[in-house]
Amino acid sequence: MKRAARLILEDGTVFLGWSFGYDANTVGEVVFNTAMTGYPESLTDPSYAGQILVTTFPLIGNYGVPDTGMGADGLPLFMESEKIHVKALVVADYSEEFSHWNARESLASWLKREKIPAITGINTRQLTKVLREHGVMMGRIEAQPLPFPKEGEFNDLQKYGSVNWVEKVSCREFITYNKGAGKRVVLVDCGVKANIIRCLVRRGLEVIRVPWDYDFNQLSFEGLFLANGPGDPEQCEATVEHIRQFLKTESAKGDGPSPAGGSAIRPCMGICLGNQLLARAVGANTYKLKYGHRSHNQPVQRVGSTQCFITSQNHGYAVDDKTLPADWEPLFVNMNDGSNEGIRHKTNPWMSAQFHPEACSGPTDTEWMFDEFVKMLG
Repeated sequence: MKRAARLILEDGTVFLGWSFGYDANTVGEVVFNTAMTGYPESLTDPSYAGQILVTTFPLIGNYGVPDTGMGADGLPLFMESEKIHVKALVVADYSEEFSHWNARESLASWLKREKIPAITGINTRQLTKVLREHGVMMGRIEAQPLPFPKEGEFNDLQKYGSVNWVEKVSCREFITYNKGAGKRVVLVDCGVKANIIRCLVRRGLEVIRVPWDYDFNQLSFEGLFLANGPGDPEQCEATVEHIRQFLKTESAKGDGPSPAGGSAIRPCMGICLGNQLLARAVGANTYKLKYGHRSHNQPVQRVGSTQCFITSQNHGYAVDDKTLPADWEPLFVNMNDGSNEGIRHKTNPWMSAQFHPEACSGPTDTEWMFDEFVKMLG
């Protein structure tokens, strides 16, 4: 039997549909993703914490869900984290039948097992137009009837930007991958996707994953990696201060080469939220985008060249590169709206990307950035 459900936006707009996930009510920031594939990866991306995800591609669930277990390396076999992070899922047409060589269960059974509400039968084209014109807004999923809220009012509503979502998704203790294998890299976990760690491990690096607010400057390591994550970068001032201290310490070393052939200054690379935190650490500003970039087809140009890459993205905030200090410069620019897509230091081995070079899911056009990071390690 179909179970009626509805999505109520902050401006009072209502979308009626049917529940196919867990029967519960929830609130979150309503955002849309235009990717055609990759719903298992998106649902387990910690960057979606606190958000209700709308998929603009109409047919969802047709290839089921792969094994959600963990591998011997301590990473998920196929997912981007150990659980679903979205508050709820909204789709136009859920396929109850699925077929794929790697499928282990249906999307609906997975959502119910992890207690995540989901609605189908929604006109997601109309919903996306509302979000594009108004901008992302808070919404409430109702799989169980509640009194209709007053305009702009929701039960237990917390504005998305007022919550430190990074603190909620970061690890609580050190986790080491590929121990003793090669150069040691500290990865600051602000909500890291598993494939970022896979990309580093595949390149022979030892990865030490530390909590978002841990002072990594007291550790011994050869490189620093700043991970992706959810929410407003202004909520991560503790992380920013640790990055600022790292940059200050390294800048004091000068420009001489190291005995190993790399730079005497330890390299740093950031992805997504890591780009924003690095920018804030050097004094630049960040701001919220109207509806963010969440897709697999964002065109990005490398500044100062004619190179253009198709990238996977998932972020709602951006760096104001006009506020970068004189010794920093934009590395990439978004070809759709001109927003910043990465920064770099003009002389030191520090760079970042607003997009996701590890993809998963999405195009792998920019995975070479991990190779650049390894070269900088020497």
